[in-house]
Amino acid sequence: MASITLKNITKRYGGNPKAAVDDFSLDIKEGEFVVLVGPSGCGKTTALRMIAGLESITGGQLLINGQPSNNILPKDRNIAMVFQNYALYPHMTAYKNMEFGLKMRKAPKSGRHGTIMKTAGTLQISSLLDRKPAEMSGGERQRVALGRAMVRDPEVFLLDEPLSNLDAALRTEMRYNIMKLHRKLAVTFIYVTHDQTEAMTMASRIVVMNSGRVEQEDTPERVYKYPANVFVAEFIGTPKMNMLPAMLAEEGGKICLRIGAARYAIPENRFRSEALHGFLNKRVIAGFRTEDVIVNCRNESGIANDKPESATGIESENERILIELVEPTGPETFIHLNFEGSAVIARQPGLQGVSAGMEAGVSFNMGNVHIFDEETGMSLFYM
Repeated sequence: MASITLKNITKRYGGNPKAAVDDFSLDIKEGEFVVLVGPSGCGKTTALRMIAGLESITGGQLLINGQPSNNILPKDRNIAMVFQNYALYPHMTAYKNMEFGLKMRKAPKSGRHGTIMKTAGTLQISSLLDRKPAEMSGGERQRVALGRAMVRDPEVFLLDEPLSNLDAALRTEMRYNIMKLHRKLAVTFIYVTHDQTEAMTMASRIVVMNSGRVEQEDTPERVYKYPANVFVAEFIGTPKMNMLPAMLAEEGGKICLRIGAARYAIPENRFRSEALHGFLNKRVIAGFRTEDVIVNCRNESGIANDKPESATGIESENERILIELVEPTGPETFIHLNFEGSAVIARQPGLQGVSAGMEAGVSFNMGNVHIFDEETGMSLFYM
């Protein structure tokens, strides 16, 4: 296993004043599964390639096991990389693809076969060893690519969007296989993806990137529950967090959110009072996860859905809102509404028996409200 430390790493291409990776700092401990996640072009693959030694570092310092490693050749880093397009040699069988790296490292011929067969057994690809890549499915090629990395017995695995070319069902299966492999090998994994579901389910720690910079790094649970800013709040979570223009005000000794004509009391234990008082009578952004938007619908029988006690919001008949779209998925239903001029999506459990054109009351779980500075986009949790 190896630890990886990036200190103020920067990467610029040519004379471009905008850095592809800008002042990137991160400590990765031995055995961690760290996921770099962000939109296309945010710099996550460039950061990974600098760790591998495939890209030069313009500024800053890379440490591997505490040793300066900016100028160490890729072959001397004991790091294995799995690429998005698998990068298997098309004219070689799976066996030969896995053996090639061992040959390049001058591994003794007597031990190669045993290493390959043991790895193939772990990945359940023993039956594929005589096949060439064109004779395999995408998932099979991906497992062979993992096997080629594993036989080198690296201290660090770097995986660059390894599942992006697979269909949804196969991605789920391979996610499980990679997580199981990490537990079995107990070595450091650094994984790049734009898919936040992969990041949330696989990582021990998530690093959210945007425009070459780190927006937030923390455990998946904390990134979801306590996003540092609007970008992270909208990027992590499917569907993305609902964002509503609002204003903070004090009424009757309590701080509340004004969203259009509605008023919502903020629980005293949700924010530090000094953070809220600094934004009184200022424009802010109120954020609600889809599961914290409660829709109280009346069906054809005139029966209303129950509203949880934790929710507060509009319930009077003259404030009912039109449902614009309903997406039933089986285990849950997504209900789309226009709330005070803003598009809002509610996630409700099960099949709700509602449809577009119905009217609904809307309430929010204020115990989970997020509030962001309208000017900077930063969460008031971090003020």
